Amino acid sequence: MTALARHAPTTAADAAEIIRESAAAGRVLRLVGARTWLEAGHPVQADAELTTADCAGIRSYRPEDLTLSAGAGTTLAELEAATRPHGQWCPLFPWGDDRGTLGATIATATSGPFAERLGRPRNLVLGLECVDGTGRVVAAGGRVVKNVAGFDLTRAVTGSWGTLALITQVHLRLRARPVVDESWMVRLGAESTAAMQAFAQGPLAPLACFDAGDGLWYVRIGGNRASVAAAVDALQRLGAASPCDPSIWDELRRTHAPADRTSQWRWDALSLRLRERFDPAGVLNRGLLGGPA
Repeated sequence: MTALARHAPTTAADAAEIIRESAAAGRVLRLVGARTWLEAGHPVQADAELTTADCAGIRSYRPEDLTLSAGAGTTLAELEAATRPHGQWCPLFPWGDDRGTLGATIATATSGPFAERLGRPRNLVLGLECVDGTGRVVAAGGRVVKNVAGFDLTRAVTGSWGTLALITQVHLRLRARPVVDESWMVRLGAESTAAMQAFAQGPLAPLACFDAGDGLWYVRIGGNRASVAAAVDALQRLGAASPCDPSIWDELRRTHAPADRTSQWRWDALSLRLRERFDPAGVLNRGLLGGPA
């Protein structure tokens, strides 16, 4: 199989020029991030690759506002390194690992085991900069939690698999790290599964609760000391519980990703109208649903 020609712009303006030239020449581009999950079960027919790997780096970080802006090629590991010293984190934690890029995570709306409690990509993205299929640079949403009203293009682009636009920068909402953060392994009988599910949805809900099969559950609990102590006590009433190494969550993300680990892009009338408006020549990720991971 012949390798595709590769374009690696460093700015949105550079990407816009490449997209305009490709549209004029009738060439289709495949959008690529860190290439950690390239196929993703959705093959793409393309003439060249356009990667955001060099559109990287943290552009703005305001710890006092719990907001951060970074280039699409910034890895999740880089976000972790930047926010940890401030007692904060970017709670995307998608299935896979932290070598993946911010842009690909948002483009595929990939969530992970912490999504129910900490938020899914569409809950965490405040705004973004992107380039549509005509080569227009578009700023959607904003950099702050409170935003202006109007059509929410940010949510449309998030999870669109690069079929509406190439994401070049993302503005994120962060979370404060809990004062106490503990991981536990719990062995339950078959009759206790419903009780665990009720615990996960109750007032002492953990940060994450993962069913590893055969009655084995991994639970991550975070909060102040009193709330964590209460949650641990409730957990120990359910079954045989013992603390475990927190690195288990990285291992679970790498090895236990469900087959369909993304939100589904709905090809309804609205999305088709958006595609006609933002990529009339079909220059971005033509095929099924791309693979910009």
